[in-house]
Amino acid sequence: MHVSHLSLADFRSYARADLALDPGVTAFVGPNGQGKTNLVEAVGYLATLSSHRVSSDQPLVRAGAERAVIRAAVEHGERRRTIELELNPGKANRARINRSSQVKPRDVLGIVRTVLFAPEDLALVKGDPGERRRFLDELVTARSPRMAGVRSDYDRVLKQRNTLLKTAALARRHGGRTMDLSTLDVWDQHLARAGAELLAQRLDLIATLQPLTDKAYERLAPGGGPVHLEYKPSAAGGGTTREELYGVLLEALAEVRKQEIERGVTLVGPHRDELLLRLGDLPAKGYASHGESWSLALALRLASYDLLRSEGGEATGEPVLVLDDVFAELDTRRRERLAELVAPGEQVLVTAAVDEDVPPVLAGARFRVTRGEVTPA
Repeated sequence: MHVSHLSLADFRSYARADLALDPGVTAFVGPNGQGKTNLVEAVGYLATLSSHRVSSDQPLVRAGAERAVIRAAVEHGERRRTIELELNPGKANRARINRSSQVKPRDVLGIVRTVLFAPEDLALVKGDPGERRRFLDELVTARSPRMAGVRSDYDRVLKQRNTLLKTAALARRHGGRTMDLSTLDVWDQHLARAGAELLAQRLDLIATLQPLTDKAYERLAPGGGPVHLEYKPSAAGGGTTREELYGVLLEALAEVRKQEIERGVTLVGPHRDELLLRLGDLPAKGYASHGESWSLALALRLASYDLLRSEGGEATGEPVLVLDDVFAELDTRRRERLAELVAPGEQVLVTAAVDEDVPPVLAGARFRVTRGEVTPA
C-alpha cells in the first residue's frame, strides 16, 4: 500500500499543495520552518485522525481560512481509492471515500496506515504515562479501526461521569448537601463495558509487541537489552477476557467511589493505567541514558511496523513509514542502523533540513521545500 497522490488546501502553511508520490523512499528537504513536516503530518492525519504535533485541529487550518482539506489517492495492488478529509474546527469534520459523502471521518481509518518516527518519540520513554497510553491506543486502532468507536465511547462516558462527580464534590464542599447519585451506577456500567474492551485490546497488544520490541532493540543496540513491557492497571485484579475485566473494573469503581465523590474525578480505568518500560532490571524512565532512551523509542516504532506489516497481509498491505526529522537527532551508529532497517519499506517518507541528514541507503525521490513551495530536486 502506498499514497500515490497528496493534495492539501489551507492546511497549515499551504494554501495549495499538490504532489505525486511513488513507492519507495521520498525525501522532503529544506530549512526548518518551511513546511516539510506539514506534508507528512497530513499523511499521518489520514491514518489516525489526529496530529502527532498538536492535540486539536485548529492549528492545522491555515491562518485566515475557515477549514482545511486533505485529499489522497491510495494504491493497494490493483485497487485505487481516493479519500478526503475536511477539517472544520469547532464543527464536525467531513469525509469522502471515492466521492461518496455518506461516510464519517472514522470510516477512513484503515485505508492509510502509518508508523511515524519523530523527535517527539523520546516522550514515549521519558514522558508522562499519557504519552504511552496514546501510543498503545493509536496502535490498537491501527490494528482494529473499530476501536476508534470504543475509544470515543469511553472518553464520552468518562467526561459525563467526571461531570457528575465534580458536581457532587462541589455540592458537598459548599453547604454540605448531598445529591442523588443513583445514575452513577449506570455510568459505572457504561465505563466498565467500554473500558474492558479497551483494556483487553491493550493487553493483547502488549503481549504481541513484547518480543518484537526486544528484537528491534537488539538490532538497534546489540547487547543492550533485554526490553520488558509491563502493563500496570489502575484497577487491581486478574482477568484477561472482556467479561472478567468488566467485573474487575466494576468492583474497582465501587471500592473507590467514596474517594471519587470527595475528589470529583474518576480514579480507576484505562485512562489512569501505565505502560512500564524496562531495560534489563531497571525502569527505562529515570535510568536509561539519552542514547538508550532513543533506541528504546525507535524499537517501539519498529516493533509497531513489524506488527502491522505481519498482520496486514494482502488486505491492508504495509504501513507507510514516516521519518520526520528524526535522523538529525541520532548519532551516526543509530542513524545508519535505523536507515538500514526501514529502507526496504514499500513507502518511506523522510523529512530533513539538509541532504546530509538523509542516509545514503535511503536514496530515492527528493523534493525541495522552501517557503511552502514543493519542487522536485
